[in-house]
Amino acid sequence: MAREDVTPRWRRSGVSSDSRVAEQRVPSLVDSAEEALHIWLAGGRYRQGDRLPPENEVATMLGVSRGTLRSALHRLEERGEIVRRQGSGTFVGRATGPAALGERLERLEPYSSLAERRGLTLSSVDLHLERRAVGVEVGEALGLAPIAQVMTIARTLIADGAPVAVMFDVVHSKVSLPDDGALRAALERGQMVLDILIGLGVPVTFGRTRVIPSLLSPRERAGKLLGVKRTTAVLELEELIYAGRDERVAYSRDLFAPGARTARRARDNGA
Repeated sequence: MAREDVTPRWRRSGVSSDSRVAEQRVPSLVDSAEEALHIWLAGGRYRQGDRLPPENEVATMLGVSRGTLRSALHRLEERGEIVRRQGSGTFVGRATGPAALGERLERLEPYSSLAERRGLTLSSVDLHLERRAVGVEVGEALGLAPIAQVMTIARTLIADGAPVAVMFDVVHSKVSLPDDGALRAALERGQMVLDILIGLGVPVTFGRTRVIPSLLSPRERAGKLLGVKRTTAVLELEELIYAGRDERVAYSRDLFAPGARTARRARDNGA
């Protein structure tokens, strides 16, 4: 999906194929490639019967050899998730998307509250605050003109000393935030934007959330921030926060490290 202005720049780029060294680690690479392919198909980009890209493109995307990819595809074929037709290509088999994926409405609780109950200590590093034009995509989500000036917040969330998420937030221009120094201090000690909105008395009611399966490469900035060692399946959460019945107050896009879902919001599905 095209990105404009304030949207986060952690989209993946091309990844080269593995060398012979990678092929010597086929068992673990096959497992990783299988998981990545399963989550990729679960995202809903392809429907049953759709033809997948050629093997060389998929192998490059995953950063694995053709042999590793074929082993992973064979596992998916055995489960009916894909169908391979000689001379025609590879096609999506039965639907694989778990019920947790897609868009839903939810009542919200900050990550920080969940982390506190689980005994986790949160903080933020690599924190960037900037007021800038909201752009077309996020502006449309927040109901703002593309040139509207908004506060953007980018940071890496740390839980007990380990990076667990790369977070990007945009706050609607009508929200009067604390001064930059106070805002920075609150975020650095692990508060979420949702904590700050609630503390300001904003009547947050629910969030519209979309879960996006993604592949993250160690060559990407987000991959480096999260300590990813090889192309890995991850979850990306896009959320629009509402106050009152339909007043949009903030937009967020968070990319979670593998196994870091304990830092996510506690969710009580409302629809």
